[in-house]
Amino acid sequence: MRRFFNTTALGGISAGVALAAFGGFAHAQETVDDAVVGEIVVTAQKRSQNVQDVPMAVQVIGGDQLEAAAVREFTDLTKVAPSLIVRPADNPVNASVSIRGVGTFAFGVGVEPSVAVVVDDVPIAFQARAFADLADVERIEVLRGPQSTLYGKSASAGLINIVTPGPTRELTGKVSALATTDDEVGLGAMISGPISDTLRFRSSNSYTSFEGNIDNLYNGEKVNGRETFATRNKLVWDPTDKFSATLAVDYLKGDTTAGRPFIALSPDARLRGNAAWTPAVFAPGVTVGPNNSSVVNNVTTGSDYEDFAQSLKLTYDLGFATLISVTSNDRYKMLDAFDQDETALSVNNYAKGLFSADQFSQEIRLVSDGSSSLRYTLGAFHADVNYRRYFFRGPAFSQANWDATSGSNENSVFGQLEYDVIEGTTLIGGLRLGREKIGYTFRDLRGGPAAAWADGASDDYATYRLGVQHKLADDVMVFATFATGHKGQSYDLTTGFNQARADLGPVRPESSEDIQVGVRSRFLDRRVTLNATLFNTEYEDFQAQGAELLPDGTQNFRLTNVGAIRTRGVELESTARLVDGLTLSGSVAYLDAEITQFAGAQCWPGQTAAQGCTGSPARQNLAGERPPQAPKWKLSAGAEYVRPLAGDLEGVANVAANYQSSVNYSLSQDPLTVQKGYAVVNLSVGVRDKARGYQVTAFVNNLFDEGYYTNLVNNYGAYGNQLAVQAFLPRDFKRYGGVRASMTF
Repeated sequence: MRRFFNTTALGGISAGVALAAFGGFAHAQETVDDAVVGEIVVTAQKRSQNVQDVPMAVQVIGGDQLEAAAVREFTDLTKVAPSLIVRPADNPVNASVSIRGVGTFAFGVGVEPSVAVVVDDVPIAFQARAFADLADVERIEVLRGPQSTLYGKSASAGLINIVTPGPTRELTGKVSALATTDDEVGLGAMISGPISDTLRFRSSNSYTSFEGNIDNLYNGEKVNGRETFATRNKLVWDPTDKFSATLAVDYLKGDTTAGRPFIALSPDARLRGNAAWTPAVFAPGVTVGPNNSSVVNNVTTGSDYEDFAQSLKLTYDLGFATLISVTSNDRYKMLDAFDQDETALSVNNYAKGLFSADQFSQEIRLVSDGSSSLRYTLGAFHADVNYRRYFFRGPAFSQANWDATSGSNENSVFGQLEYDVIEGTTLIGGLRLGREKIGYTFRDLRGGPAAAWADGASDDYATYRLGVQHKLADDVMVFATFATGHKGQSYDLTTGFNQARADLGPVRPESSEDIQVGVRSRFLDRRVTLNATLFNTEYEDFQAQGAELLPDGTQNFRLTNVGAIRTRGVELESTARLVDGLTLSGSVAYLDAEITQFAGAQCWPGQTAAQGCTGSPARQNLAGERPPQAPKWKLSAGAEYVRPLAGDLEGVANVAANYQSSVNYSLSQDPLTVQKGYAVVNLSVGVRDKARGYQVTAFVNNLFDEGYYTNLVNNYGAYGNQLAVQAFLPRDFKRYGGVRASMTF
């Protein structure tokens, strides 16, 4: 039988990680002395800037911090990023990313995410492509709040900008290895350097395998694991000091498995309501409880995926500005399977499918040199994106068999101006104008040739950004901004698509308005950094699953414009290096999020009329409730201590604690899908030479063995209307340790 493995967890979270993740600075370049908190350059506004000069809520996580924190895959970012929640699913297509409590709470072919992902200037239209390997990353920038003006229509709640290193001018390399107490193994190799005076290369390759942390009692194998191979390759040609060309070719291949252990199950539960299918029959050998990590599945739930991406970036220095062209092509393909009945019974209902995404994009922008009081970024963008989804479910119950395609064609122009009206005071204005055409086909393969639909639509949109920033002192900057966001229209291409749904056409675009006020400061000779951001964001025509009554009298759940959401709060980040060798960091993110309008929401499984589930079809009003994936509090504190040892050696110790308050994973406000507040502490101790040519680190993740879940599912209806709650277990559901080692040459 094929085995699947996991790429997560390379070690303990360091204080340096907490520093970077909650407002600190990766790849610090000391400017005063060893105790100075350093500088970092970011490209959050599509030009190089010191992060302390950027008038927006942007968090930076450097490559060294990612490695130390074991952030090797996208879902791990939840551990180190304020206001960010990544909720996994059985299928990566259905995973969800939220920033400040807002994400995509409905799933279908071609539904845009609310949080965009960009890798090396290339937008990733299909978010599941990002849910993979993060090896050899220079930094990750998390931009909180709408980013639609500079980055486009799929960034109405925020954006994650991933930047990978370029080739070096001197020959260098790195090898790394990882082993854990629960049998995870990781290997990495990178080589970079010159081919000639004008040509440089970089090749980074990684392999990680982890069988999983859930026992499948049906066959004695592990699940909830991953096996991944990734290679990133860049070739840079600099024939003159004014022109540069960067060719990037990336390949990713992996397998995953998944399992959903029962953490609560009524003794009266009966699978599909069949009196003979008791817990002893459909879950033999499983001890149900909060710490359960066993399933009994005769179909391996998981996915096989493959991605091949290429991009070409051309830059030309015109003197007064730089002209940049970024061309990209990406093809992602995934096969997925799911044990629908999640048992070893002969009923053997299962689901399987194929998903593919093809994307071509072209961006051209002109960026001023920044030497005058007027600075600008002007650009044009084009993208063609095509999806295909084949899905089968059956044969015993909940039957489905369909094939759908979805496509979009977008053209837009954008620009942002910054003008220093007086010394220290800058006015900011940005605008994006776009037009998008979308289309789809859907064939219900159970209904014969006549059960087929096709249609298309177009949408014109505009977003803008206004702001002002002022330097109170060299190291103190305050700002205020107003920005709008846009999430495009979409067809609801999921199981249950029919003529009535086709007649309704696409859902309207989602829009957002955001106000941010912030301060960026450094003091005590830049030994201490303190940043604060206040924000208020409102979303209209919010896209999510709603209940509807079709003309034939049947009930349906479909993607629709269900109402509005408001999020507001404060984010505080601080780092301090008051003495040589010791770095302290801390952060607090407070979020007040509320659904202000949602009259036709789905009821949770088993919800009664007394609990607010009324009407025909049954529905509830969620106005006044908190949106899912929106914890009220998220805190982090950490310390890193570096001490010289004998010779050229130095010791490094890291400890970090992260706390998250309770969060509901269900949009319906299901009381059985609430994850209570929890805290996780990670510890690592290592030795390295002062030049960091080599390093060996021992680590313990989840030091106090704090169990928590990354998602919860209420399957009340599938078990005879009885209590049946299943959980998604994180990589560090149980305490584990390990050793990682690296050598740079």
